[in-house]
Amino acid sequence: MIFLACVIALALGYLLGSINSAILTVKLLKHEDIRNFGSGNAGLTNTLRCFGKGCAVLTLIGDLGKGVLAVFLSRLFATLLMPPPFPYASLQIPGTDDPDLYMIGCLAGIAAILGHVFPLYHQFKGGKGVLVGVSIFLILDWKIFLILIGIFAVILAISKYVSLSSIIATACCPFATLIMQYFWHPEYTLTELLVHFGLQCIMAGMIIFMHRSNIERLRAGTERKLGEKK
Repeated sequence: MIFLACVIALALGYLLGSINSAILTVKLLKHEDIRNFGSGNAGLTNTLRCFGKGCAVLTLIGDLGKGVLAVFLSRLFATLLMPPPFPYASLQIPGTDDPDLYMIGCLAGIAAILGHVFPLYHQFKGGKGVLVGVSIFLILDWKIFLILIGIFAVILAISKYVSLSSIIATACCPFATLIMQYFWHPEYTLTELLVHFGLQCIMAGMIIFMHRSNIERLRAGTERKLGEKK
């Protein structure tokens, strides 16, 4: 059952992640393909720059929503497949008989990011996965969500670079998770902490890798700041 729950989480995450909000919003409202404009990235920042706040807000809602839905549904199905008393200690909330499902949620999140980056429905050309990545913590751990948003906001206020803010917040995610779980859940074993940390590293690595062109432009001094005209 645990294998089936993992497969369902991966499948749900990828299929939901493949629904690209930027592509659908711009196509429905502007009858254009966002990938043919600006940076060519099917994400929030490029949508805002090229098609304005209306399309950007809908893209924001859609990208956050699909990450939340992927984690929620994967955990729901896993709970139905493996009702309490939960026999797998590594997926159990410490001190209770209820399933933690943190690992299941992380798997769904990884698959959702992969679907967003390589969408099945859009010729495998999508966005960079930042919003999807942060959205999963609305279900997994809202405290991490607030920490990541805070880091992003501070770096953005200082640098005015959306890409740099996204990269730094993403890089902080695994370490924030490890620290928060260590102090807020002392019942977790070292193995559990390392598994969660490893899953967060995979998610962070995927998102940072997709920003490799931004990193090159940041190094060259050619990356555009927020609000800067082309």
